[in-house]
This record gives sequence, C-alpha cells and structure tokens, in this order.
Amino acid sequence: MTLRLILMRHAKSGWDDPLLGDHDRPLSPRGILSARALARWLNQTGLQPDRVLCSTAQRTRETLALLDLDQPVEFLGDLYLAGEDTLMDIIQAQHSGTLHVVAHNPGIAQLAGLLVQSRPSHPRFNDYPTGATSVIEFPVSSWGQIGFGTGRLIDFVLPRDIIEKTAP
Repeated sequence: MTLRLILMRHAKSGWDDPLLGDHDRPLSPRGILSARALARWLNQTGLQPDRVLCSTAQRTRETLALLDLDQPVEFLGDLYLAGEDTLMDIIQAQHSGTLHVVAHNPGIAQLAGLLVQSRPSHPRFNDYPTGATSVIEFPVSSWGQIGFGTGRLIDFVLPRDIIEKTAP
C-alpha cells in the first residue's frame, strides 16, 4: 500500500489591519487568486484527499475553503505555527490513505524537507513560500510507519507556477 501526503502552506495573507492578531489575518487578494489556482491544480491532477487537517488560523481556513474540497476536515489548534515534530506526530496518528495538511511556515517547510528522500531542483522548495504544495508518497500501510527521508516527492508547485502556465 502507498500513502500520499499533500503538504500545503496557506495562501498569501493580508496585513492591512494592524489591530488583527496573527491568528486572525485573512487572505490578501493575491492569496485568494493563489488558492483558486491551487484548487484548479488539485482538480486537474486528481489529487483529492481522503481527509484534510487544517490549522485554525483564518488564513488557513480561507485557503481551504477556496480549494472547494468535499472531504472530511478537522481543524486543529495544534497545527497553528506547529514545528515539524508536532506536525509529524499529528500525521503519524492519522488513518486515511491520502492526507492533506494545510498549515504554516516554518514547520511545514521543515517537515517537507525532512520527509523527502531527495529535494526537487525548484529554487523555492527550501523556503516554501505561501501556497507552496508538496505531494509526497510513502510505500507503507500506516502513517505511523513514515519517517524522515522515507517519502518520494511526486510534485512540488507554487501558485505562481500554476498561474503562469495557464496565462494567455
């Protein structure tokens, strides 16, 4: 059996309201366009998860809503600004075949880099900008069996790459 993990950093958030706390920041107009591009990409590639885990932050919730997924979603406060070890613990406790996680940097970037056997040549993989998404497969039957350096990177995309490919 093969398990598939989709690791997505939330789309670009806005900083327009200085009174809003970090947890409550919404997506910017660019972030909305980026999330819609990611939704098209997920649909075109057939990458539909069995389950979605999402941080409780406003920007992750909005990103997820724009992806227009029909799968069960669990909003977890522990995903908000989680480090790679916390993310790994949460993922290893799951039971679905294809899992989609929407979270934050630096944890999501660090986890993606640690999970894959080899990093892609894409110049932005290491800093994992907003909307960055990795698809990683593991040749195991249980999430508890995954470990660092055991995943095969299937794809890595940025919203900008998707938008540039579809621009007239």
